[in-house]
Amino acid sequence: QVQLVESGGGLVQPVGSLRLSCAASGSIFGIRTMGWYRQAPGKQRELVATITSGGNTNYADSVKGRFTISRDNAGNTVTMYLQMNSLKPEDPAVYYCNVLRFTSTSWGQGTQVTVSS
Repeated sequence: QVQLVESGGGLVQPVGSLRLSCAASGSIFGIRTMGWYRQAPGKQRELVATITSGGNTNYADSVKGRFTISRDNAGNTVTMYLQMNSLKPEDPAVYYCNVLRFTSTSWGQGTQVTVSS
């Protein structure tokens, strides 16, 4: 089993920045793709960005050029980050960490991002 702990959400002003973190521990061997998804009230969960074990990244069109996904392997923990810049009114949502390990998918508990002046 992979344990996922997210952090970094909060309130930010428009065009501000936030960095989300997702720490994966436990059975981390075999983790392939990690990603961030988000879900706004009344909307379906959507892909924000993914990163493979080889470092290849993929972004939703709506966040390209503003968000950067990265990951760091250190010992028994793999940490994934999402640097979010130039936040817009359409970005607020609960952001979820997702991990694909072999053929199993795990989700984090979610962290709220709010954009407001």
